[in-house]
Amino acid sequence: MSTVLYEPKGAVVRITLNRPQAMNAFDLPTARELGRRLEEFDRDDALRVAIVTGAGDKAFCAGADLKQMHGGSHAGGIGELWGSEIQYRLGQRLQVAKPVIAAINGYCLAGGLELALGCDIRIASETASFGCPEVRWAILHGFGAMRLPTTVPMSVAMEMLLTGERIDAARAREIGLVSRVVPPAQLLSTAEQIAEKIGQNGPLAIKITKELAWRSLHQHPDDALRFYGAVTALIHQTEDAKEGPRAFAEKRTPRFKGK
Repeated sequence: MSTVLYEPKGAVVRITLNRPQAMNAFDLPTARELGRRLEEFDRDDALRVAIVTGAGDKAFCAGADLKQMHGGSHAGGIGELWGSEIQYRLGQRLQVAKPVIAAINGYCLAGGLELALGCDIRIASETASFGCPEVRWAILHGFGAMRLPTTVPMSVAMEMLLTGERIDAARAREIGLVSRVVPPAQLLSTAEQIAEKIGQNGPLAIKITKELAWRSLHQHPDDALRFYGAVTALIHQTEDAKEGPRAFAEKRTPRFKGK
């Protein structure tokens, strides 16, 4: 059975890490397959939103498989096990143009937290917990160390990064690490409801809005404004940008084509 399940339904695809016996931890094949599936999602014009989750109710993802690292299969360094495909798709280069929702069900640790931080929206089960335990084993929470301080207050981020201790879902919601906390039975349905709402909106506007939001974290405001001015001029020429106001005036649901 595949260690990454890929289940499209309408405009939404559910991508599930499927190693419950290992707390959905990454081994090299799983990391590579997840990267390939994210790329497939991004290329498919029929799909507008992805939901990433973990199989079972114990873990979203516990990070890299430390048993494999201990066994010597990690000779290629962090790029090997974490997977260059994932870093490329969800990391600093932000190559997944469409929205990705993390539905976090249980342990969200180490590389699992990095994966969640690379997603645009994070929804957590009441049973979820979050942490950066790498320093306890003398390894690095690399991408997470760069992303976490832009997501939660610096002092909170540093406490998590330097102690390696976990926080629960309620605390994650309090500090803004996740946007919602729901009962376990409602986790996927909540993520699906959000995904469906996003999927009803103009797909080009959604992609560009995501890009603007992420650029705001890294670009000088003047550069971000120049980019906004350029893409605004482009999007106003699209069929969707004409269809939206027309549907509003005619009091009907818009029929967007992504063109």
